[in-house]
Amino acid sequence: MLRTEGATVEDLISELDIPQGTAYDYVGRLEDAGLITKARKERPYEFAAEPLSITLTTDGEERTITAELVDAVGRREADKDIDVYLDRHGVDGLATALEYAHEYVDGTVNHRIMAREVDISPLEAEIILQALESVVLEYRDE
Repeated sequence: MLRTEGATVEDLISELDIPQGTAYDYVGRLEDAGLITKARKERPYEFAAEPLSITLTTDGEERTITAELVDAVGRREADKDIDVYLDRHGVDGLATALEYAHEYVDGTVNHRIMAREVDISPLEAEIILQALESVVLEYRDE
């Protein structure tokens, strides 16, 4: 729902491979919570999601959890480069890499700069930046 202007319940059933009743239950709960709204008022209803952004403070440090970060973490099953990076550096490390990936896509940072500043090998920096590039591009217009 975040990546499109509207998704139907049928789209969710197909994309997530979940039963129809479960999809309607999830949509109802998300709508009641105000996290999604009807983007189309006639049937089939299309729903749009509000951008997710949660700021957590732990040990005096703030970290914002965005839909983009959640998506990047969710790709670990399909993308072994993200999976390995998460195992080595955790979600906080992935969030930092995602920040560098934005600059990488913009052409203002390269893998060597990230490697030096984050204290990882240039090869590891290049691999994660390339893995996160598609995530950055998907969320670029939002």
